[in-house]
Amino acid sequence: MSRARGLIAAAAAGATAAGAARLAYAALNQWPPAGTKTWSRTNHRGEPITLLEGPAVAVGAIAGVLAQAGLGSRSARSAAAMAVAGAGAAAFGAYDDLAGSGDRRGFRGHFGALRHGEVTTGTVKLGGIGVTGIVSAALAGGSPADVIINAGLAAGGANLLNLFDLRPGRAIKVAVASGALISAGGSRGGSGAGVAAPLAAALALFPDDLGERAMLGDCGANALGAMLGAAAAGLPRSARIALLAGITGLTAASEQVSFTKVIERTPALRWLDMLGRPQGGTKGGLGGWVSPKGGPGGWVPPGETAGGVWGESSPPRQAQFDGARTTLRSAEHTDLTPPEE
Repeated sequence: MSRARGLIAAAAAGATAAGAARLAYAALNQWPPAGTKTWSRTNHRGEPITLLEGPAVAVGAIAGVLAQAGLGSRSARSAAAMAVAGAGAAAFGAYDDLAGSGDRRGFRGHFGALRHGEVTTGTVKLGGIGVTGIVSAALAGGSPADVIINAGLAAGGANLLNLFDLRPGRAIKVAVASGALISAGGSRGGSGAGVAAPLAAALALFPDDLGERAMLGDCGANALGAMLGAAAAGLPRSARIALLAGITGLTAASEQVSFTKVIERTPALRWLDMLGRPQGGTKGGLGGWVSPKGGPGGWVPPGETAGGVWGESSPPRQAQFDGARTTLRSAEHTDLTPPEE
Protein backbone atom coordinates (compact mmCIF):
# COMPACT_ATOMS: atom_id res chain seq x y z
CA MET A 1 0.00 0.00 0.00
CA SER A 2 1.32 3.44 -0.91
CA ARG A 3 2.00 5.98 1.80
CA ALA A 4 -0.69 8.31 0.42
CA ARG A 5 -3.29 5.55 0.45
CA GLY A 6 -2.29 4.61 3.98
CA LEU A 7 -2.72 8.19 5.17
CA ILE A 8 -6.14 8.42 3.51
CA ALA A 9 -7.20 5.18 5.20
CA ALA A 10 -5.91 6.42 8.56
CA ALA A 11 -7.83 9.68 8.13
CA ALA A 12 -10.99 7.75 7.26
CA ALA A 13 -10.48 5.52 10.30
CA GLY A 14 -10.02 8.59 12.47
CA ALA A 15 -13.19 10.17 11.15
CA THR A 16 -15.08 6.91 11.77
CA ALA A 17 -13.70 6.68 15.30
CA ALA A 18 -14.56 10.29 16.13
CA GLY A 19 -18.07 10.00 14.72
CA ALA A 20 -18.72 6.70 16.48
CA ALA A 21 -17.45 8.10 19.78
CA ARG A 22 -19.73 11.14 19.59
CA LEU A 23 -22.69 9.00 18.56
CA ALA A 24 -22.05 6.49 21.34
CA TYR A 25 -21.67 9.29 23.88
CA ALA A 26 -24.97 10.85 22.85
CA ALA A 27 -26.75 7.49 22.95
CA LEU A 28 -25.28 6.54 26.33
CA ASN A 29 -26.32 9.86 27.82
CA GLN A 30 -29.81 9.41 26.42
CA TRP A 31 -30.12 5.80 27.58
CA PRO A 32 -27.45 5.22 30.27
CA PRO A 33 -27.11 1.55 31.29
CA ALA A 34 -28.47 1.08 34.83
CA GLY A 35 -29.44 4.75 34.96
CA THR A 36 -27.67 8.09 35.01
CA LYS A 37 -26.87 7.86 38.71
CA THR A 38 -24.73 4.77 38.16
CA TRP A 39 -22.31 6.74 35.99
CA SER A 40 -22.42 10.03 37.89
CA ARG A 41 -19.59 11.31 40.04
CA THR A 42 -18.78 14.64 41.70
CA ASN A 43 -15.78 16.69 40.62
CA HIS A 44 -13.49 18.89 42.68
CA ARG A 45 -15.94 21.81 42.59
CA GLY A 46 -18.87 19.74 43.78
CA GLU A 47 -20.47 19.60 40.34
CA PRO A 48 -21.64 16.40 38.66
CA ILE A 49 -19.70 14.74 35.88
CA THR A 50 -20.29 11.50 34.01
CA LEU A 51 -18.10 8.47 33.40
CA LEU A 52 -19.92 7.72 30.13
CA GLU A 53 -17.08 9.32 28.19
CA GLY A 54 -15.04 6.17 28.83
CA PRO A 55 -17.23 3.56 27.11
CA ALA A 56 -17.96 6.02 24.28
CA VAL A 57 -14.24 6.48 23.59
CA ALA A 58 -13.71 2.71 23.68
CA VAL A 59 -16.56 2.09 21.23
CA GLY A 60 -15.32 4.79 18.87
CA ALA A 61 -11.71 3.61 18.95
CA ILE A 62 -12.63 -0.01 18.23
CA ALA A 63 -14.97 1.04 15.42
CA GLY A 64 -12.19 3.10 13.85
CA VAL A 65 -9.65 0.29 14.03
CA LEU A 66 -12.06 -2.18 12.43
CA ALA A 67 -12.90 0.37 9.71
CA GLN A 68 -9.20 0.79 9.02
CA ALA A 69 -8.83 -2.96 8.59
CA GLY A 70 -11.84 -2.97 6.26
CA LEU A 71 -10.12 -0.35 4.12
CA GLY A 72 -7.08 -2.57 3.83
CA SER A 73 -4.80 -0.22 5.73
CA ARG A 74 -4.25 -2.69 8.59
CA SER A 75 -4.04 -6.46 8.65
CA ALA A 76 -6.94 -8.35 10.17
CA ARG A 77 -4.61 -9.75 12.86
CA SER A 78 -3.36 -6.32 13.87
CA ALA A 79 -6.87 -4.87 13.98
CA ALA A 80 -8.14 -7.83 16.00
CA ALA A 81 -5.25 -7.43 18.44
CA MET A 82 -6.05 -3.76 19.04
CA ALA A 83 -9.79 -4.42 19.29
CA VAL A 84 -9.32 -7.20 21.85
CA ALA A 85 -6.91 -5.09 23.90
CA GLY A 86 -9.32 -2.16 23.92
CA ALA A 87 -12.48 -4.17 24.57
CA GLY A 88 -10.92 -6.20 27.38
CA ALA A 89 -9.42 -3.16 29.10
CA ALA A 90 -12.69 -1.24 28.75
CA ALA A 91 -14.75 -4.08 30.22
CA PHE A 92 -12.52 -4.63 33.24
CA GLY A 93 -12.07 -0.89 33.69
CA ALA A 94 -15.83 -0.36 33.70
CA TYR A 95 -16.17 -3.12 36.28
CA ASP A 96 -13.73 -1.31 38.56
CA ASP A 97 -15.44 2.04 37.88
CA LEU A 98 -18.86 0.77 38.89
CA ALA A 99 -18.09 -1.85 41.53
CA GLY A 100 -14.86 -0.56 43.06
CA SER A 101 -14.75 1.21 46.40
CA GLY A 102 -11.47 3.07 45.85
CA ASP A 103 -10.14 2.01 49.26
CA ARG A 104 -7.08 0.34 47.72
CA ARG A 105 -4.78 2.11 45.28
CA GLY A 106 -1.91 0.97 43.09
CA PHE A 107 -0.21 -2.41 42.86
CA ARG A 108 0.91 -2.17 46.46
CA GLY A 109 -2.60 -1.58 47.74
CA HIS A 110 -4.28 -4.29 45.66
CA PHE A 111 -1.63 -6.96 46.15
CA GLY A 112 -1.37 -6.07 49.82
CA ALA A 113 -5.08 -6.76 50.14
CA LEU A 114 -4.66 -10.01 48.23
CA ARG A 115 -2.04 -11.19 50.72
CA HIS A 116 -4.71 -10.85 53.39
CA GLY A 117 -7.25 -12.81 51.37
CA GLU A 118 -9.15 -9.81 49.99
CA VAL A 119 -9.75 -9.79 46.24
CA THR A 120 -10.39 -6.17 45.27
CA THR A 121 -12.04 -5.05 42.05
CA GLY A 122 -8.68 -3.51 41.15
CA THR A 123 -7.00 -6.90 41.44
CA VAL A 124 -9.63 -8.43 39.16
CA LYS A 125 -9.09 -5.58 36.71
CA LEU A 126 -5.31 -5.95 36.71
CA GLY A 127 -5.56 -9.70 36.15
CA GLY A 128 -8.19 -9.31 33.44
CA ILE A 129 -6.25 -6.68 31.55
CA GLY A 130 -3.14 -8.83 31.81
CA VAL A 131 -4.97 -11.78 30.25
CA THR A 132 -6.50 -9.71 27.44
CA GLY A 133 -3.04 -8.23 26.83
CA ILE A 134 -1.65 -11.72 26.30
CA VAL A 135 -4.53 -12.64 23.97
CA SER A 136 -4.02 -9.41 22.04
CA ALA A 137 -0.29 -10.05 21.68
CA ALA A 138 -0.90 -13.63 20.54
CA LEU A 139 -3.29 -12.37 17.86
CA ALA A 140 -0.67 -9.88 16.66
CA GLY A 141 1.74 -12.78 16.19
CA GLY A 142 5.50 -12.99 16.33
CA SER A 143 8.02 -14.96 18.32
CA PRO A 144 7.42 -15.87 21.99
CA ALA A 145 9.65 -12.95 22.98
CA ASP A 146 7.56 -10.59 20.84
CA VAL A 147 4.35 -11.87 22.40
CA ILE A 148 5.70 -11.23 25.90
CA ILE A 149 6.87 -7.72 25.00
CA ASN A 150 3.63 -6.84 23.20
CA ALA A 151 1.49 -8.17 26.05
CA GLY A 152 3.44 -5.96 28.43
CA LEU A 153 2.91 -2.94 26.20
CA ALA A 154 -0.86 -3.44 26.03
CA ALA A 155 -1.36 -4.19 29.72
CA GLY A 156 1.24 -1.70 30.91
CA GLY A 157 -0.07 1.05 28.65
CA ALA A 158 -3.59 0.50 30.00
CA ASN A 159 -2.48 0.82 33.60
CA LEU A 160 -0.11 3.75 33.06
CA LEU A 161 -2.53 6.00 31.20
CA ASN A 162 -5.11 5.47 33.91
CA LEU A 163 -2.66 6.94 36.43
CA PHE A 164 -2.86 10.25 34.56
CA ASP A 165 -6.67 10.49 34.58
CA LEU A 166 -6.61 12.73 37.65
CA ARG A 167 -7.16 16.17 36.15
CA PRO A 168 -9.38 17.42 33.31
CA GLY A 169 -7.87 16.56 29.93
CA ARG A 170 -4.60 15.23 31.33
CA ALA A 171 -4.93 11.59 30.25
CA ILE A 172 -5.91 12.55 26.70
CA LYS A 173 -2.97 14.96 26.46
CA VAL A 174 -0.64 12.17 27.58
CA ALA A 175 -2.28 9.82 25.06
CA VAL A 176 -1.67 12.29 22.23
CA ALA A 177 1.97 12.68 23.25
CA SER A 178 2.34 8.89 23.44
CA GLY A 179 0.75 8.46 20.03
CA ALA A 180 3.15 11.00 18.55
CA LEU A 181 6.06 9.09 20.10
CA ILE A 182 4.84 5.80 18.65
CA SER A 183 4.38 7.39 15.22
CA ALA A 184 7.85 8.94 15.33
CA GLY A 185 9.36 5.55 16.17
CA GLY A 186 8.55 4.20 12.73
CA SER A 187 7.18 0.73 12.24
CA ARG A 188 7.11 -2.32 10.11
CA GLY A 189 3.37 -2.70 10.64
CA GLY A 190 1.90 0.75 10.54
CA SER A 191 2.02 1.84 14.18
CA GLY A 192 1.83 5.48 13.15
CA ALA A 193 -1.43 4.91 11.30
CA GLY A 194 -2.58 2.54 14.03
CA VAL A 195 -2.82 5.28 16.66
CA ALA A 196 -5.16 7.37 14.50
CA ALA A 197 -8.39 5.68 15.54
CA PRO A 198 -7.94 5.64 19.35
CA LEU A 199 -6.62 9.19 19.39
CA ALA A 200 -9.43 10.48 17.17
CA ALA A 201 -12.03 8.86 19.43
CA ALA A 202 -10.48 10.49 22.50
CA LEU A 203 -10.10 13.90 20.87
CA ALA A 204 -13.75 13.83 19.78
CA LEU A 205 -14.72 13.95 23.47
CA PHE A 206 -11.76 16.05 24.61
CA PRO A 207 -13.87 19.24 25.04
CA ASP A 208 -16.20 17.44 27.46
CA ASP A 209 -13.25 16.06 29.43
CA LEU A 210 -11.36 19.36 29.48
CA GLY A 211 -14.55 21.24 30.32
CA GLU A 212 -15.15 19.08 33.40
CA ARG A 213 -18.40 17.63 32.12
CA ALA A 214 -17.10 14.07 31.77
CA MET A 215 -14.04 11.94 32.42
CA LEU A 216 -12.54 8.80 30.93
CA GLY A 217 -12.56 6.83 34.17
CA ASP A 218 -10.89 3.43 34.31
CA CYS A 219 -12.99 2.21 31.38
CA GLY A 220 -11.83 4.86 28.92
CA ALA A 221 -8.28 5.39 30.18
CA ASN A 222 -7.53 1.67 30.35
CA ALA A 223 -8.98 1.08 26.86
CA LEU A 224 -7.13 4.01 25.32
CA GLY A 225 -3.82 3.04 26.91
CA ALA A 226 -4.20 -0.62 25.93
CA MET A 227 -4.93 0.22 22.31
CA LEU A 228 -1.95 2.56 22.06
CA GLY A 229 0.20 -0.17 23.59
CA ALA A 230 -1.14 -2.69 21.10
CA ALA A 231 -0.49 -0.26 18.23
CA ALA A 232 3.15 -0.11 19.31
CA ALA A 233 3.47 -3.82 18.44
CA GLY A 234 4.46 -2.66 14.94
CA LEU A 235 7.60 -0.91 16.19
CA PRO A 236 11.04 -2.51 15.88
CA ARG A 237 11.85 -4.76 18.84
CA SER A 238 14.49 -2.42 20.24
CA ALA A 239 11.99 0.44 20.29
CA ARG A 240 9.37 -1.75 21.94
CA ILE A 241 11.79 -2.85 24.64
CA ALA A 242 12.71 0.78 25.35
CA LEU A 243 9.03 1.75 25.46
CA LEU A 244 8.19 -1.12 27.79
CA ALA A 245 11.09 -0.15 30.06
CA GLY A 246 9.74 3.41 30.20
CA ILE A 247 6.23 2.20 31.05
CA THR A 248 7.60 -0.10 33.75
CA GLY A 249 9.77 2.64 35.23
CA LEU A 250 6.94 5.19 35.38
CA THR A 251 4.55 2.64 36.87
CA ALA A 252 7.08 1.75 39.56
CA ALA A 253 7.71 5.43 40.25
CA SER A 254 3.98 6.05 40.68
CA GLU A 255 4.03 3.81 43.75
CA GLN A 256 6.46 6.20 45.43
CA VAL A 257 5.96 9.60 43.78
CA SER A 258 2.87 11.65 43.02
CA PHE A 259 2.77 12.50 39.32
CA THR A 260 0.56 15.45 40.17
CA LYS A 261 3.14 16.90 42.57
CA VAL A 262 5.87 16.52 39.96
CA ILE A 263 3.71 18.27 37.36
CA GLU A 264 2.75 21.04 39.79
CA ARG A 265 6.41 21.73 40.60
CA THR A 266 7.64 21.71 36.98
CA PRO A 267 6.60 24.94 35.22
CA ALA A 268 6.63 23.55 31.67
CA LEU A 269 4.65 20.45 32.62
CA ARG A 270 2.25 22.50 34.70
CA TRP A 271 1.63 24.89 31.81
CA LEU A 272 0.85 21.99 29.47
CA ASP A 273 -1.33 20.36 32.09
CA MET A 274 -3.33 23.55 32.61
CA LEU A 275 -3.60 24.41 28.92
CA GLY A 276 -7.24 24.72 27.89
CA ARG A 277 -8.79 24.12 31.30
CA PRO A 278 -11.66 26.37 32.36
CA GLN A 279 -9.93 27.19 35.63
CA GLY A 280 -6.56 27.03 37.40
CA GLY A 281 -4.87 24.40 39.47
CA THR A 282 -3.37 24.59 42.96
CA LYS A 283 -1.78 27.27 45.07
CA GLY A 284 1.51 28.50 43.73
CA GLY A 285 0.40 28.34 40.11
CA LEU A 286 1.33 30.38 37.09
CA GLY A 287 -1.78 32.51 37.03
CA GLY A 288 -4.19 33.06 34.17
CA TRP A 289 -7.79 33.74 33.21
CA VAL A 290 -10.35 31.51 34.85
CA SER A 291 -14.01 31.17 33.96
CA PRO A 292 -15.93 28.81 36.23
CA LYS A 293 -19.41 27.68 35.36
CA GLY A 294 -21.94 30.29 36.26
CA GLY A 295 -19.37 33.01 36.94
CA PRO A 296 -18.03 36.01 35.03
CA GLY A 297 -14.42 34.92 35.30
CA GLY A 298 -11.39 36.88 36.36
CA TRP A 299 -7.61 37.03 36.36
CA VAL A 300 -5.78 34.76 38.77
CA PRO A 301 -2.37 36.17 39.75
CA PRO A 302 0.62 33.78 40.02
CA GLY A 303 0.43 31.99 43.34
CA GLU A 304 -3.39 32.05 43.55
CA THR A 305 -5.65 29.76 41.57
CA ALA A 306 -9.16 28.42 41.68
CA GLY A 307 -8.68 24.78 40.87
CA GLY A 308 -8.46 21.62 42.87
CA VAL A 309 -8.19 17.90 42.81
CA TRP A 310 -9.84 16.02 39.97
CA GLY A 311 -11.96 13.18 41.23
CA GLU A 312 -14.92 12.29 43.38
CA SER A 313 -12.87 11.71 46.52
CA SER A 314 -11.88 15.36 46.89
CA PRO A 315 -13.88 17.69 49.15
CA PRO A 316 -15.80 20.27 47.07
CA ARG A 317 -14.14 23.67 46.85
CA GLN A 318 -15.65 26.92 45.59
CA ALA A 319 -13.75 29.65 43.82
CA GLN A 320 -14.92 33.07 44.93
CA PHE A 321 -14.32 35.96 42.60
CA ASP A 322 -13.68 39.48 43.83
CA GLY A 323 -13.32 41.84 40.88
CA ALA A 324 -10.28 40.86 38.87
CA ARG A 325 -8.77 38.84 41.73
CA THR A 326 -9.57 35.25 42.61
CA THR A 327 -8.93 33.47 45.88
CA LEU A 328 -9.62 29.96 47.00
CA ARG A 329 -11.49 29.41 50.23
CA SER A 330 -12.04 25.99 51.76
CA ALA A 331 -13.99 24.96 54.82
CA GLU A 332 -11.50 22.20 55.55
CA HIS A 333 -7.94 21.26 54.79
CA THR A 334 -7.53 19.40 51.52
CA ASP A 335 -4.57 17.16 50.73
CA LEU A 336 -3.46 18.07 47.23
CA THR A 337 -2.09 14.60 46.58
CA PRO A 338 -4.77 12.73 44.61
CA PRO A 339 -6.01 9.61 46.43
CA GLU A 340 -5.47 7.62 43.23
CA GLU A 341 -1.76 8.24 43.49
